[in-house]
Amino acid sequence: MTIAEGTKFPEFSLLNQDNEPVSLSDFPGWWTVLYVYPKDDTPGCTIQGKAFTASKQDFDNANIKVLGLSADDVDSHRSFCDKFAFTIDLLADPNLELLTALGIEQTEHNGAKYWKRTSFVIDPEGTVRKVYQSVVPTGHEQVLLEDIKKLQQEVAA
Repeated sequence: MTIAEGTKFPEFSLLNQDNEPVSLSDFPGWWTVLYVYPKDDTPGCTIQGKAFTASKQDFDNANIKVLGLSADDVDSHRSFCDKFAFTIDLLADPNLELLTALGIEQTEHNGAKYWKRTSFVIDPEGTVRKVYQSVVPTGHEQVLLEDIKKLQQEVAA
């Protein structure tokens, strides 16, 4: 079962595409989107990576860090980022530590198992504020941006 809204997001330290460790605690004061995607260099995952890269400045301006997560390794992420000039961090979880801790369901496609596309919105205190399951890649980044801005206003009020 996927971790619930209102719970603390698990602390993690995973390598990004540049082989650098990334932890949630690296972004004090920032909201975070951690989006889980099935596999590097597949159509839906490419759509998401391109969309988050194209809107990265909007997220930065709103004090939101975007992190992608899949079971692919660092080399696969590096190749994926290079191929499409992504400017967001993609976290490698080949040992399935965080993916398992998050309780994300798997789906089967052509005989292979993949992690379901899921997004988490995490507030600056590390609490899961919103979970999106069975995400449709096209336009999801704009839904996230709008929803987080509303959450930020609620917190500020």
